[in-house]
Amino acid sequence: MDQWAGTPGQTVGPFFGIALSYPGDSQLVADEHPDAIGLHGTVYDGAGVPDALLEIWQADGDGRIPRQAGSLRRTGTGLAEFTGFGRAATDADGHYRFTTVAPRSVDGWAPFFVIAVFARGLLHRLFTRAYLPSPELDADPLLARVDPPRRATLRCVDENDSGRVGYRFDIHLQGPSETVFLTYRDDMR
Repeated sequence: MDQWAGTPGQTVGPFFGIALSYPGDSQLVADEHPDAIGLHGTVYDGAGVPDALLEIWQADGDGRIPRQAGSLRRTGTGLAEFTGFGRAATDADGHYRFTTVAPRSVDGWAPFFVIAVFARGLLHRLFTRAYLPSPELDADPLLARVDPPRRATLRCVDENDSGRVGYRFDIHLQGPSETVFLTYRDDMR
């Protein structure tokens, strides 16, 4: 057995488009949903990254973590089908967009999206969080462990997009504005 054989998480290649996208992948709720918000941004590695893939996981608008199956099926507009999971590929300029609901605080943590970044040149996916503006930010246990000047890389910018609530979260893979990325132990995912 070759102990150095590459695995999909350790190989570089343009394989994100094969069986990874599906109808409605970036729409956790429909645009018409009364609580729909936009989450968008750009993935940067020098210039925009045109072939990154982002996944988000989140609590719902009541602070519950969805546990039902069916994340790859998008039908209807109600939260009854909200699974808390979405996937979006970046465009040619590195831009991505999700339609979802604003997560609420869970167990005293500030409301956040968990984001996984897959991109060419990354041997393993990167994990980060995108925190929404909220009063709980100052008491969040994870943010408290991050150096104060770096905390801004984990915060969404509040925006209104044509009258709809929206947030911008840019991801910098390297450089002076590099996003804070998280490491999880196998038993903590």
